[in-house]
Amino acid sequence: MRTTLTIDPDVAARLKRLRQRRDMRFKDAVNEALREGLRAMEEKPRTRPRSWTKPRRLGGSRIGSLDNIAEVLSIGEREAFK
Repeated sequence: MRTTLTIDPDVAARLKRLRQRRDMRFKDAVNEALREGLRAMEEKPRTRPRSWTKPRRLGGSRIGSLDNIAEVLSIGEREAFK
């Protein structure tokens, strides 16, 4: 089948490098890339196994409220909070 494709410059450059590395015609490089790409797109997405983090009780904060970051920093730097 004959058709006209508009190929982005970055894709054309990659196809050209592939063609030169494998010593093949441009047409064959395009067809091989399309076959592999279509195969990958048609596959079911791989599912990752679920992982869970077990909660741990850490107790209360040693410095009180963590809502006021300026106070937390001053305590961390051993300064009197103003």
